[in-house]
Amino acid sequence: MAFFCQKDSYATELLTEVISCSPAQLKSDFGGKKETLSGYNVILKDTVLFPEGGGQPDDRGFIGEVPVLRVTRQGPEAVHFVLSALEPGSEVLVKVDWSRRFDHMQQHSGQHLITAIADSLYGFKTTSWELGRQRSSIELDTPTMTNQQVEAVEQLVNQKIRQRVPVVVRVITDEDAEFNQVRSRGLPDDHAGPVRIIDIEGVDANMCCGTHVSNLSDLQVIKILGTEKGKKNKTNLIFIAGERVLMYAARCYGVEKSLTGLLKSGLQDHVEAVEKLQKSVKSLQKNNLTLLRDLAVLTAQSFKNSPDRSKLFSLHRKEGDNEFMNIIANEIGTEDTIVFLTVGDEKTAGLFLLAGPPEIIDQVGPRAASILDGKGAGKKGRFQGKANKMSQRGEVEGLLQEAINGPTTKEE
Repeated sequence: MAFFCQKDSYATELLTEVISCSPAQLKSDFGGKKETLSGYNVILKDTVLFPEGGGQPDDRGFIGEVPVLRVTRQGPEAVHFVLSALEPGSEVLVKVDWSRRFDHMQQHSGQHLITAIADSLYGFKTTSWELGRQRSSIELDTPTMTNQQVEAVEQLVNQKIRQRVPVVVRVITDEDAEFNQVRSRGLPDDHAGPVRIIDIEGVDANMCCGTHVSNLSDLQVIKILGTEKGKKNKTNLIFIAGERVLMYAARCYGVEKSLTGLLKSGLQDHVEAVEKLQKSVKSLQKNNLTLLRDLAVLTAQSFKNSPDRSKLFSLHRKEGDNEFMNIIANEIGTEDTIVFLTVGDEKTAGLFLLAGPPEIIDQVGPRAASILDGKGAGKKGRFQGKANKMSQRGEVEGLLQEAINGPTTKEE
């Protein structure tokens, strides 16, 4: 069975009938938040919404005024998940989110074209592909692909686009002589009936269930962004097609314009300017670490030289790291002194270190971490970790002072 969206990929709406509506749940990930939605699975007499398949994501749209959140294929049926019940037997107008649909058509037809050209030029077979939200990838059965090969593929696919090559959808059966001659990675186990062939005239013929442009000119342009090392000696070729190329160019220009203002240099000098900045930052970081180490030693020596030093040394510093705190603890010595150090924001998050006699630190360390709303670990008289409530460090100081002096008792 071919759905209306497969017969006419450019159709944006369809008047059809609700066949069934049954309660269902959908596990979704909206904005990174996973949740389970309770709704309904709706089957229509026909649909203009493409169910996911062939590497292409499903469409979005509306049945009447009800948003369709997912479309999947179950055997010969397309199942639409909605949040509101629909009356079986009722007539409904189904509308597709055209911008999403046309984007998918451009990327999917672009994949077919790249796959065919990579195969014809170099014999690189496509083993899988993924239509991503911002870019798509084609897995090629080759361990490497040179820059010259990538450029040749890109040049030829765009030449075919400029030649306005037609893309024809044909339907054949498994009894046709052509069935075993067209390119295919295999049909689904539950497939039955005729097979759709996407024929880029003179370039490629391939079994596919997806939606496609009717002429390569609708692809506008294809840009191959590069390649990445794939799994099992394969190469992933990354590409964008059509409107995505225009959006990519706009984003790149925005970044270029911002960098020109920040770096006070033209586009041709951006890389050199950033490299100079990186070297400068590394040098400053190295000098800063040296100064922090020197400061840590001086801080410890100042405490050790104090004639009336106490058994508790407590210090908070906004700038610093674990090395800074450990140097202070090592320099002071913790045989008979408890050291409580924190670095980071004085009211929110940061790092902490407790050092001192093991019998005290092993006992108060976990309690201190709890007070600071953090986590830590340690052994042999040293306990350190992360804190989320640095504003509570005064309470930790009280806990440590009590551990040094022992609990106070009130006279009767």
